[in-house]
Amino acid sequence: MSDVTIIYCRPCGYEKRAKEAAEAVRENLALGSTLVPGKGGVFQVKLGDQIVASRTGGHFPGAAEIVAAISAARR
Repeated sequence: MSDVTIIYCRPCGYEKRAKEAAEAVRENLALGSTLVPGKGGVFQVKLGDQIVASRTGGHFPGAAEIVAAISAARR
């Protein structure tokens, strides 16, 4: 099974979003997540080496969107 990694921009204040996403993944998929602080506006959710959700054009994927993306990638 691949691990879920959530990379977030700490200086931008994205840590709360990352923690909420990790909690949703745990509750809905029974998967643990590793939170990795970064910088430069990054917000990416990875399943193994594959990026399944990310902040693009100012859009943040919500918890439900992240859970759906991980579920789809696991199929």
